[in-house]
Amino acid sequence: MGIKKYRPTTPGRRFMTSPDFSEITKSTPERSLTESLNTSAGRNNTGRITMRHRGGGARKIYRIIDFKRDKVGVPGRVSAVEYDPNRSARIALVQYKDGEKRYILAPVGLSVGDEIVSGPEADIKPGNALKLKYIPDGTVIHNIEIEPGRGAVAVRSAGTSAQIMAKEGKYAFVRMPSSELRLILLECTATIGQVGNEDHENVVVGKAGRTRWTGRRPIVRGMVMNPVDHPMGGGEGRSKSHKHPVSPWGTPAKGYRTRKRKPSDKFIVRRRSK
Repeated sequence: MGIKKYRPTTPGRRFMTSPDFSEITKSTPERSLTESLNTSAGRNNTGRITMRHRGGGARKIYRIIDFKRDKVGVPGRVSAVEYDPNRSARIALVQYKDGEKRYILAPVGLSVGDEIVSGPEADIKPGNALKLKYIPDGTVIHNIEIEPGRGAVAVRSAGTSAQIMAKEGKYAFVRMPSSELRLILLECTATIGQVGNEDHENVVVGKAGRTRWTGRRPIVRGMVMNPVDHPMGGGEGRSKSHKHPVSPWGTPAKGYRTRKRKPSDKFIVRRRSK
């Protein structure tokens, strides 16, 4: 995969880059593995905006991804690598020996024709899925479960990977992409390798319209609003009114802890913050 640059024919094109999609082998999704996707533009069930700056965007069809990797012992062959508008990673269409088709996240090094398998007998190679207790220390992994059988929820975006540092008792010490060290049960499943499309972070959007295509609307600074709309608004010229930065509802915006303690926080051995 590479990055494609454009000639500066317009100001929006001058610095714009995009993926060259050289790894994509199929342009249309597998129809049996898709479903329609309804968008809410940030509204809840009563019609009120609960998430700001959302709305519009290109229509997308959701691809059903196999995050559980529970087809144990059945080998499958990669028949295509596809683009997925719902995530930064590429997806691979796998045809299993029993005839079933499933999508998985495409790791680095996985190409059309490769064979993958899930289960304790699987080799330690990209695309194979095993429980953490069967994966050697030091192995690079992705698509990690936090609760056994629930399906992978961690390390799924493009270019990310985690690493098994050690095992003790019924837990594995896993270094996450954020450098956080976390305990994860050995019964949880993970996939070998690093998520593909590593150059995703190097893509330059180039123009505001391209962000609108993704369903993100413009964000306006509180300082340029009126006092009725924001605590930091109003005044002749730019002025914070001698206030600390806050949200529109008065919550401190810099350095104030808003995260509530989660039950899973007790499994964090070393936090990502220094």
